Amino acid sequence: MSRPLLEVIALTVQDAVAAETGGADRLELVADMAADGLSPDVATVSEVRSAVDLPIRVMLRLADGFAAGDADAVRQLRTTADTLRAAGADAWVFGFLDETGQADLAAVAALTDVIGSDPWTFHRAIDHAADRGALRKQLDGPGAPDTYLTAGSPRGVDDGLPVLAAEAARTAAREPGHQPRLMAGGGLRLEHLPELRAAGVDAFHIGGAARPQGWDGPVDAAAVRRWRDALG
Repeated sequence: MSRPLLEVIALTVQDAVAAETGGADRLELVADMAADGLSPDVATVSEVRSAVDLPIRVMLRLADGFAAGDADAVRQLRTTADTLRAAGADAWVFGFLDETGQADLAAVAALTDVIGSDPWTFHRAIDHAADRGALRKQLDGPGAPDTYLTAGSPRGVDDGLPVLAAEAARTAAREPGHQPRLMAGGGLRLEHLPELRAAGVDAFHIGGAARPQGWDGPVDAAAVRRWRDALG
């Protein structure tokens, strides 16, 4: 089996270096976790890109919640993507729902038009969708995400374990809409790993679990190393 992927949320260069030191495979670079993660500024993207060798996925999100906003907001998202791309960003995290709880295909298309063939993750908006299976089918095809970040439930991994196991099986079977990688995250704890690994999940996303002091403190390399050692 291939080595499981460990992605760590970073807000600063210090976070990024600690995550790399601890054995992370990839970073999700964001700002403002009080809003569950917004787009970082250009300086942070440039500094982190220079400080570490890890792949970095950059958040494209300008406001709390899972709505892209009006036409002006979508244009601002496109401008943000262009600006961050010029600063070195080449992989992304985003995902928007419309008022019915389905994928906002217009907003997604507006961003995939800017990022081109860059890889991207559809984030935990899927956990708030009216029908997660239908959302996957909506997004299937050209320009689709290569990864879904999901807890299996809006309440987190504790409640979402059965959904994650079922979706991992569909991913292994390459069912329509389930070809993208399944990455578990959202209240993920070390004790979840045996069940998720047994189900075939091979990608894991941590934020608070890498920060012993909470979100007011930095990523701790030793905490990341505990996850790396647990995953192998």
